[in-house]
Amino acid sequence: MLVAVEHGHGLVFRRDQFFEGFDAFRIDHGILICLVGQFNSFKKPIVIILTIPLALAGVSIGLLVSGSFFGFMAILGILALIGIVINNAIVLLDQIDLERESGKSPYDAIVAASLGRFRPILMTTLTTVLGMLPIIISRDPLFYPMANTIAYGLAFGTVLTLGVAPVLYAVLFRVDSPT
Repeated sequence: MLVAVEHGHGLVFRRDQFFEGFDAFRIDHGILICLVGQFNSFKKPIVIILTIPLALAGVSIGLLVSGSFFGFMAILGILALIGIVINNAIVLLDQIDLERESGKSPYDAIVAASLGRFRPILMTTLTTVLGMLPIIISRDPLFYPMANTIAYGLAFGTVLTLGVAPVLYAVLFRVDSPT
């Protein structure tokens, strides 16, 4: 298919280019299938998957504030960031399950797990962000976008994940407050 734009110029669309975007779609489904297999549930993977956009908001802000560009290294940073955010959500949901198995009510299990995992998740985030600071300060031409992506995305994503993931869990599992 050829679309004329101006004399001597044009756009050519090939059929195989249209389907390239579906590769990422298949990868997302692969992650979701693995999470469903791990948790034997659909609700917990939904909570985990819904925490990913929270970190992506931080990426946008970080790239804007730092004046960095969105390139290949930033994409690698996003992939690493998604892995970290998924890990944080899995750790939090696993702790909620452990608290429920110990005999606590669902509401108390969510509160206890959120408080119990707050410090370890925050310390991991802090050490990762501090580890990225030398690269950010030096403005390394290759790794600067990746470091900004990871640092800002993780900082925003962790704060939002620690607040939103327990709420999503309570909503999806219909946990009532004890009041």
